[in-house]
Amino acid sequence: MRTPDSTTAAAILPLVGGPANVLTVAHCMTRLRLGLRDLSLVDGEGLRALPAVLGLVTDGGTCQIVLGPGTVARVTPEFEALLTTTADLLAPHDDETTTADRLAPYDDGTTTADRLTLRDDGTTTADRLTLRGAELKAARTRRNATPLKLLLRRIADIFVPLIPGLIGCGVIAGLNGLLVNLGVLPGLTPALTAIAAGFMALIAVFVGYNTAKEFGGTPVLGGAVAAVIVYAGVAKVTVLGVTLAPGQGGVLGALAAALLGTYVEKWCRRWVPPTLDVLVTPTLTVLLTGLVTLYALMYAAGALSSAIGTAAAWLLSTTGAFAGLVLGALFLPLVMLGLHQALIPIHTTLIEQQGYTVLLPVLAMAGAGQVGAALAVYVRLRHDTSLRTTIRSALPAGLLGVGEPLIYGVSLPLGRPFVTACAGGAAGGAFIGFFSMLGDRVGSTAIGPSGLALFPLLSGNRGLALTAAIYAGGLLTGYAVGFAATYFLGLGGVAPARRAEQTAEQAAV
Repeated sequence: MRTPDSTTAAAILPLVGGPANVLTVAHCMTRLRLGLRDLSLVDGEGLRALPAVLGLVTDGGTCQIVLGPGTVARVTPEFEALLTTTADLLAPHDDETTTADRLAPYDDGTTTADRLTLRDDGTTTADRLTLRGAELKAARTRRNATPLKLLLRRIADIFVPLIPGLIGCGVIAGLNGLLVNLGVLPGLTPALTAIAAGFMALIAVFVGYNTAKEFGGTPVLGGAVAAVIVYAGVAKVTVLGVTLAPGQGGVLGALAAALLGTYVEKWCRRWVPPTLDVLVTPTLTVLLTGLVTLYALMYAAGALSSAIGTAAAWLLSTTGAFAGLVLGALFLPLVMLGLHQALIPIHTTLIEQQGYTVLLPVLAMAGAGQVGAALAVYVRLRHDTSLRTTIRSALPAGLLGVGEPLIYGVSLPLGRPFVTACAGGAAGGAFIGFFSMLGDRVGSTAIGPSGLALFPLLSGNRGLALTAAIYAGGLLTGYAVGFAATYFLGLGGVAPARRAEQTAEQAAV
C-alpha cells in the first residue's frame, strides 16, 4: 500500500536523474542528502514543485532536498528501498544482458524506462523511471565546486550521522544536571551520568568508523585506529617527555588517524599479494597508523583542540558583542548553502573539552531573526493568502530552530527579508556575546536543536537560571530586530509586487 512518504520518494527519484545517477543516500535533521554522478540530470523545478519539498541545494555533486524534520527520516528509507528494487532490475538475465542494456533509446528517442509506470505490486521503482544504461558514467561530475567546499561537505557527512546520539545524550546530560542541582533522586543521577557520558567517551571510535567509510577505507579499521585515542592504556605512553592522556586529541585526532589509516590501507591493497591481503593489510594498517597516532597525531591534535577551546573562549570573552554579531549574521547563509554542518567538529571538540559549546547558542540567533522576519511578512502582506499559509505551516518548525522551511518558503524567495532576517540574527548574537564579555557564558551540551528546543540543552558557568535568561533575551532580541527590520526596511518593493502578481493570477483565472 502506498503511503505519502513512499509517494514522495517515488516522485523524487526520477527528478534526480534516476537510480543510476544516485551514488550515496544520507539525511540530516531536515535534508535528504544525495551524492549524484551528474548534477545536470537534476530537475530543480520539478523537485521544488513537489508538495513535500521545502527547498533545494545542489552543488559539488551533492543534491540536498529539504523535507523538514520527521518527514526526511521517513522518506529516506523509502527512497533507499526504491534503489534496492532498482538493483534487482540491473541483475543479469539468462541471455547475460541486464535491464540497463535493454534501456537503450528507441528510434523515436524514448526508452523502455520512459514507458514504465509504478504498479501497485511494487515491481517498478518510480513513475516514468528514467534509467538508461548508455548514460552511466565512470566518474562523478562535479560542477561549481571548490576543493574546500568538497572537503567541508565530506567532513559534514562524517559527523551528521552522529547528531541523533549527540542530541539524545545531551538532553539526558541536561536533565541529570538539573536533578543534581535540585538534589532530587540522588540514586538515579549516577546512572544518568553513565548513560549520557558513554557515547561521548567513545565518540572518537564512531568518527573513525565514519571517516574510513567516507574516504573509501574499511570502516572497522577506521574505528580500530581511532579507538587507540580513547584507550585507557595510552596513559603509559610518553611522547616528548609528556605522558599521553586517554582521549587526547578527541574527534580531531580520530579524524586524522582514520584518514591516515585509509591511505595506509589503500597502499597495502596495491602492494600486498592477494593471497596475503586478508592477513597483512589489516595488520599493517592498524600497526603503522596506531604508532603514528600515538607518537604524533594525539599530541598534535590535542594541541589543536586546546587551541580551539582557548580561541573560542577568548573570542567571546574579549570581542563577544562583535563576534556574536558577525556569527549571528553569517549563519543563515551557511544554512542556505548547506555548509553549517562543517562546524560540527568544532562544536564536538568544545563539548569534549568544556562540557558544552559556546558557539551554538550564538549561531541559534540566526533562526530567531528568521522567525521575526517571517512574522513581519505575515503582518504586512495580510492579503497574500498563499504566503501567509506557508508561514503558518513553517513557523512552528522555525520556533524550534529548523530554519529551512522559512528560508526557502518565505525569506529567500522574497529577497530583502532574507537580509533583514540576518540582521535579526546579528542582533541576537551580539546580545549573547555581550554577556559573554561580562563573564556569563551560555553553552549547549549537545548540537542539533536550536530555537526554543535548545532550552533543555543549555549549560553555562553561572547557573541554569541565568543561562536560560540570557538565552531567552537573545531570542527575544532576534525576534524583535528581525521583525522591525523586515517590517520597516525589508518589504518596500515586495508588497506591491506580490499584489500585482496576485492580480495577474486572478485575471488569468
